[in-house]
Amino acid sequence: MDEAFVALSLPPILIGMFAAIACALPGNFLILRRQALIGDAISHVVLPGIVVAFLVTGAVTTWPMMIGAAGAAVVAVVLIEAIKRLGRIEPGAAMGVTFTSLFAFGVLLLEQSDTSSVHLDVEHALYGNLESLIWLSAEGWGSLLDPVALAELPPELGRMGAVALLMVLLTLVFWRPLKLATFDEGFANTLGIPTVTLGIGLVIAAAVAAVAAFDAVGSIIVIAMFICPPAAARLMTNRLEIQMLWSVAFAVLSALLGYVLAGYGPLWLGGENAVSAAGMIATVAGILLGLACLFAPHRARIGAPRDAVG
Repeated sequence: MDEAFVALSLPPILIGMFAAIACALPGNFLILRRQALIGDAISHVVLPGIVVAFLVTGAVTTWPMMIGAAGAAVVAVVLIEAIKRLGRIEPGAAMGVTFTSLFAFGVLLLEQSDTSSVHLDVEHALYGNLESLIWLSAEGWGSLLDPVALAELPPELGRMGAVALLMVLLTLVFWRPLKLATFDEGFANTLGIPTVTLGIGLVIAAAVAAVAAFDAVGSIIVIAMFICPPAAARLMTNRLEIQMLWSVAFAVLSALLGYVLAGYGPLWLGGENAVSAAGMIATVAGILLGLACLFAPHRARIGAPRDAVG
């Protein structure tokens, strides 16, 4: 039983947790800045990056696809900030213009090149391939100390672990300027904090987290984790530091419960087949947000000004 868990369940659970944490951390600031849908925008704009990567390399492989998607995401966030500031329009409108235009450009590239005959798997793009990220060489918990077995771990685990750690480090390093720029941009400017650059950097960090998670867990988890854990955490406390901890807790709980319920929930209800782990993780995150809306201590603060959090 332990051998089966370590080989078949432990890697996907950890990958799901790392992806959820990596998205939830920047998601807190995006929620407070009213840019929560940036994750949805990024999931649309990666298409032209993936197509361009295929045109350059001629192959559908992980690293070229990720680099292309990351490049497209960075272009998108720069365009969003430029349209928002130069056009003086709200962030939602800027995101809508950007991600629909880039998505349309990606579709146009597909239709006007030979890539239209390539199977860019929609199922993996939406739901990821979390269940298939297994550790075949594992032989129980002792494999965690075996260098030979560790070398056979799914590469997505190391990649998502590194990105989650990067998000933690960036949050700690830029905590004070991010906090000041989020709640009082004018005051931050008087202190010499480059708020425009900081805002672009935040969205680029979110893009990095989204693109890293995209290949392993798909866009559904990415979109859900940018919004649900931070929004639920926002209703639990009026202190930003505690909100961050709550968001990580909700992200981890969503990944763990979602994976377990995806595998065993249908069996408990008399079904014969499991359901999508990514879809169930997103569902659990949504349920937790719904419970927070109903029972959280600060649920009456929905719609309150963002400077309500200290």
